[in-house]
Amino acid sequence: MKQHQAPHRRQFIAQSTAVLAGSLGWPLLASAQDPVLRIVVGYPPGGGSDRVARIIGDKLQGALGSPVIVENKVGAGGRVAAQYVKTAPANQPMLMLANPAVMVVSPLVVSDVGYDADKDFVPVSEVNSYVFGVAVSSAVPVKKLSHLLAWLKANPQKANIGVPATGSLPHFFALMLGQKAGVTAEAVGYKGSAPLVTDLIGGQVPVAVDTLDVLLPQHESGKLRILAVSGEHRHSAVPQVATLKESGVNLSAEGWSTFFAPRSMPAVQVQRYSALIQKVMQDPDTVRLFKTSNLDPVVSSANQTRQRITAYRKQWEPVIRESGYRS
Repeated sequence: MKQHQAPHRRQFIAQSTAVLAGSLGWPLLASAQDPVLRIVVGYPPGGGSDRVARIIGDKLQGALGSPVIVENKVGAGGRVAAQYVKTAPANQPMLMLANPAVMVVSPLVVSDVGYDADKDFVPVSEVNSYVFGVAVSSAVPVKKLSHLLAWLKANPQKANIGVPATGSLPHFFALMLGQKAGVTAEAVGYKGSAPLVTDLIGGQVPVAVDTLDVLLPQHESGKLRILAVSGEHRHSAVPQVATLKESGVNLSAEGWSTFFAPRSMPAVQVQRYSALIQKVMQDPDTVRLFKTSNLDPVVSSANQTRQRITAYRKQWEPVIRESGYRS
């Protein structure tokens, strides 16, 4: 588990108006009439973002001693959820679980996104990171990324990299990969990961880029072969697979799932939720549930999360702008 900040335990005598967060053994001052906390997710139930929100929501409910409800506000690739959360009044506790597609990519490529990712929201805590995989069909005899890149350079008319959606993070990662490798690659967008993986296995597209958790089941079943992962280090799920840097491509990239509060939320409340979420992310059962779902848990303070997002934008914005992609 990644840990951006070590926990600081504080012991104090709870006042008569305090609610003890007994399930986590960590007392926090809270109102006896805490309102319902709503966690808004911009994607359908059952997906990775939804799983993260529900695991953490369940743990937060025990810590707060009051209900936590996960709301799926689906539409426009997560933008509907962002537009909804930004208008939340100060007295209505609401958090949004969002990813780079909503907070970094969409504001750069959508003409009227309907929110300002920086001005309308406050980072609370990053809770999950993920890496990308570069994969080919198992029918392709290529075993190393360097061999694949050599083939793409020799066959530029076939240098197509399949991605789960046009304008997605894997789309721009594929462009970054092509730039770093000296390959003029064309990103081929699909309507989701399922048809992309199907076409990759069937040979309709020579190579694909998607998140590791998507590619992993077919890699383990022998239907496709992951040639490299995008993290700084090899991933524990596929320790035999080299990183891009180990494969001679000076590139690393990750995605993340992060809680954001609407700008209307008082700063003291933002810090309270951040502290609670950090504690939840250190709970061994949370770690177990994340690992079972092939998710990589992260512990991060609000300040560390803000710094990470700033650095992330500096890495990705030039690539997105230079692509000329608009939605």
